[in-house]
Amino acid sequence: MKDKGLIILFSLLAIIILSALFAPLIAPYNPYDVDLTNKFAPVTSSHILGTDHLGRDVFSRIIYGTRMSLISVLATILLVLFLSLIVGSIAGFRGGLFDSILMRICDVFLTFPTFILALFFIGVLGVGLINVIIAIALTHWAWYARIVRSIVLETKQKNYVTAAKCSGSSRLKIVLKHIMPKVLSQVIILATLDLGHMMLHVAGLSFLGLGVQAPTAEWGVMINDAAPYIREHPELMIYPGICIFITVAVFNSIGEKLRDRYETKEFSSSESELCVKS
Repeated sequence: MKDKGLIILFSLLAIIILSALFAPLIAPYNPYDVDLTNKFAPVTSSHILGTDHLGRDVFSRIIYGTRMSLISVLATILLVLFLSLIVGSIAGFRGGLFDSILMRICDVFLTFPTFILALFFIGVLGVGLINVIIAIALTHWAWYARIVRSIVLETKQKNYVTAAKCSGSSRLKIVLKHIMPKVLSQVIILATLDLGHMMLHVAGLSFLGLGVQAPTAEWGVMINDAAPYIREHPELMIYPGICIFITVAVFNSIGEKLRDRYETKEFSSSESELCVKS
């Protein structure tokens, strides 16, 4: 509560999330209602951001686009964490041949740029939101898996883990009870930093026509729809672009602040342990 900057960021994030949750109550119109007689309507009290080339209310589509963007990013990061936690935990705790094989697979995925690799997977899987989520998850899990592995390798050497082994605890219990809390506390902060990056991936692929498909209300799709009219009506691209910019900035800022606070806390704890030992 003492960090006013973090309070402001969480307030902005709360507004974004509430807009997504209560989109049907906030949006004044159905985002898919077409009215060609009212296309490119200017900003008025009835349409506070005007209408697009099909006469659809821009404000309503932006509000519903918030929901679609957040759902896609949340689903992507959950899939990434699921894959990386399983692979990284097995590689770090089991070691040996399993570790070598899994890390070599990770090296293959890390060799290629994430966006290029995502395009390859979409080419194999096909276009659509679900395939985009799978493609982005498959391009990011290897980096997280290596981080999880390094944390597991460090944590399993701790005295309390050794004591758990001596007491007869099973490997699964040791991982879930003693190692996983340490892993999650760090990986979640890293995931927060990566949410904005993944949102840009989703919006970029949707802009290219490979992700969310029209007429679904999504920010990348809205930019793609407005691209042919950029000279006459640039605001149709500016509105969703500003939404992407603000949301990505909020995610990145929150992640950086949480990382700084966590690293400071870790440093203080290490310093205290050193003083006690001395």
